[in-house]
Amino acid sequence: MHGLEVDSVLALADVSRIGRTDNKQGKTDMGAERAATVELGVLMYPGVQLAAVHGLNDLFAVANRIAAERQAAQLPVLRVSHWKADAGQAPQRVYDSHPGADSHLLAVLIPPSLGSFSAASVSAQWLQWLRDQHARGATLGGVCVGSMLLAESGLLDGRSATTHWTSAKAFAERYPNIRLKADTPIVDDGDLITTAGLMAWSELGLRLVDRLLGPSIASGTARFLVMEHSDSASACGSNFAPILSHGDAAILNVQHWLQSTGATDVSLTSMAERAGLEERTFLRRFRAATGLKPTEYCQHLRVGKARELLEFTNGTIDHIAWTVGYQDPGAFRAIFKKITGLTPSDYRARFGVSG
Repeated sequence: MHGLEVDSVLALADVSRIGRTDNKQGKTDMGAERAATVELGVLMYPGVQLAAVHGLNDLFAVANRIAAERQAAQLPVLRVSHWKADAGQAPQRVYDSHPGADSHLLAVLIPPSLGSFSAASVSAQWLQWLRDQHARGATLGGVCVGSMLLAESGLLDGRSATTHWTSAKAFAERYPNIRLKADTPIVDDGDLITTAGLMAWSELGLRLVDRLLGPSIASGTARFLVMEHSDSASACGSNFAPILSHGDAAILNVQHWLQSTGATDVSLTSMAERAGLEERTFLRRFRAATGLKPTEYCQHLRVGKARELLEFTNGTIDHIAWTVGYQDPGAFRAIFKKITGLTPSDYRARFGVSG
């Protein structure tokens, strides 16, 4: 059995308490007061598609307005900043929708470009800035060419990613350590998100609204802007969005490791060793930082991966269970239903896009 699989059946009751990730656990990272803000940075590199930059501004502004109209006092205000990337310099903030004290970025979005990608035009300072933001707990999202910037940073090594179909061959050749899923429109690894289409900035933005303000506000934003948006989050809760901005570097290191490996073969001992902590101390700090026990965290991460596979591939349920870390398909089915409210087969029937 995989390291945590024995615990998985025993923890079903705990999973049902957490339920869907748009409930209490999914909002923990966002603050308790509407007056609180979370900052989302948009990277403006030479050749960036300005329609995407301004479209993201409008999308988050609409989401803020809908949240305010619903008097959602427990939700944060989305603060959008633009970070200009000049050659040879680290990106600098040049626009702020809600000027205030400097804060850590909760997410960095890298829009697409209408031009072709050139690695020679990418400054080492930009890549280091991206790595620094990730190390501080920011979620990074790349659209089209933006995915290639993430790849250049090295953060996608050992991960799955997608990019625009015209760049797929060059991407695979340049980044052999990345598992390219060119036929998948979006790959959400929790802390790293890549999307394939030039217009996929809208889905990336809506996914972040879903994480931060909940699926109903994301759906309302999509309806207002007449954008397509997957309704799986409204029906089954948002996909797993781990808390990364807690400030505990040892725990964040373990989280990044779990995201990169898919938590397919891990144990409490290996996680504690990764954190450099004694097991009891690790358990206490992990739960304080993430709001979850390590077993619960791994279950949500695995189910999130399974949802993606069910939506975009034709693999059998048993094979998907094995791929995400379960040798017992029955345990996988039970946990999947507890978290999403649907069996894997029903989920695929409703939300699968593969023929």
